Amino acid sequence: MTQKITPFLWFDGRIEEAVQFYTKIFPNSRVHGVSKQSATLELEGQRLMLFNGGAHYQLSPAVSLFVSCQTQAEIDRLWTQLTAGGGQDSYCGWLKDKFGLSWQLVPTQLESMLRHPDPARAKRVMAAMMHMNKLNIAKLQQAFDLES
Repeated sequence: MTQKITPFLWFDGRIEEAVQFYTKIFPNSRVHGVSKQSATLELEGQRLMLFNGGAHYQLSPAVSLFVSCQTQAEIDRLWTQLTAGGGQDSYCGWLKDKFGLSWQLVPTQLESMLRHPDPARAKRVMAAMMHMNKLNIAKLQQAFDLES
């Protein structure tokens, strides 16, 4: 089945380098086509289009790629790889890679913690998350498990 909606990301050059960078980081990836002007690739089943549009528009944190991570090791690996070569840490699991693309690396269990019927538990998890750059599953779980 063809993906009906595909993120189209505007780059100021370097998409060939970006394709190589992203496909090395995500083992389940494939390149569907690359030219000087555009590229289509798939990362973990998500199709993306990259476009060398020039400096007219810039990538911003207003759009980010959200990655559900099963383990702390996965978060740690992706964080290290995506910030390599000039990326930047940010808050609450967000980072910016060397091309300026924003990513969110989020443990799969975070959503259920934040939506828990006990608002005190959800609030503690949110408070713990607000003090983190890279998310730490053990610390989030500890905040969730505290007795009220």
